[in-house]
Amino acid sequence: MSARAFVPVRIAVLTVSDTRDLDEDRSGAVLVDRLVAAGHILADRQIIRDERAQIADQLRVWIARQDVDVVLSTGGTGLTGRDVTVEAHRDVYEKEIDAFSTLFTHVSIAKIGTSAVQSRACGGVAGGTYLFALPGSPGACKDAWDEILVKQLDYRHMPCNFVEIMPRLDEHMRRK
Repeated sequence: MSARAFVPVRIAVLTVSDTRDLDEDRSGAVLVDRLVAAGHILADRQIIRDERAQIADQLRVWIARQDVDVVLSTGGTGLTGRDVTVEAHRDVYEKEIDAFSTLFTHVSIAKIGTSAVQSRACGGVAGGTYLFALPGSPGACKDAWDEILVKQLDYRHMPCNFVEIMPRLDEHMRRK
């Protein structure tokens, strides 16, 4: 860590599930608990069914909001026919963060071995907002947060982090 001051970011959490409600949403709860414990702000939390258009629409709503810097979704990243979260994310990405998927896979291999091949976790940027699609298991959410996101969403993390470039994510959209 450096001598920089912590900068809290505003994070929305989306759970993609056909069966869960807030009381049963363990993965969403893991993310909320961790982001709040790290000093960040929970901007919103929703649960949406595994419907590609609905997921993409909710992402777009949050991208348009000035009080959301990051969206973390959980669920729908697997290989079954109802798993459409990755496709919904990619429908809205301007740029994909390819190394997020790679790093998440690396972290997962250490925890679950070759079963990591079944995850399609991904990350990207749209409208100046970071978007990350995480698997629906609490363990995977813990791994993504504890091993990657807690560091990259901390302005003090060196040599670089997502927070320090946040003000420039939408520079292509500003008037010259």
